[in-house]
Amino acid sequence: MMSGGIDSPPAAYLGIKAGWEPIFVYFDNRPFAGDDTMERALRTIRRVEEACGKKGTTLVVPHGRDLEEILKCRRNLSCVLCKRMMYRKAERIARRYSCSAIVTGEILGEQASQTLHNLVVDSVVVGMPIVRPLIGMNKREVEAIARKIGTFEISTSKAQECTAQAIKARTRARPEEALKEEAKMPIERLIEEALRSLG
Repeated sequence: MMSGGIDSPPAAYLGIKAGWEPIFVYFDNRPFAGDDTMERALRTIRRVEEACGKKGTTLVVPHGRDLEEILKCRRNLSCVLCKRMMYRKAERIARRYSCSAIVTGEILGEQASQTLHNLVVDSVVVGMPIVRPLIGMNKREVEAIARKIGTFEISTSKAQECTAQAIKARTRARPEEALKEEAKMPIERLIEEALRSLG
């Protein structure tokens, strides 16, 4: 899962250097993010490929419709609901490509959606492993890898950030809260629509 931020490129780099075959998945948040946000992510993917000397498959997955539905739910759970939808889609894609795991750039406690509590709540929606190569690192260590592989400058370049972020985000969301809100959403239809767009 590649966001174009500072963390996901080093996570991808470490995985590829360990011998993993990359399927890069970018979730396109437009209209809640700009074209420049997607371009930044695609540039980081190309740079990771250059640093590793290995090409991967890049998939741009529609996610704006999900966010439209998520914004009808409790706003303090937006990031949790968003991540759970991303995981669901990533798992379907992973199975389609015979992948063994989902790989993310999450760092423990880095933001509301990445507290230990919320990572557990997010992760229960999928049945395959979620590998987090950076989980025990601090920001300085991750930035050092990003600078080494040439993605730091790209990731810190100006781009429109997601406007659907949580307001007063819950750092200790409960599974039953997420499920109650998700009952308002056509989850399966949203997943199928996104996957159909990939061909």
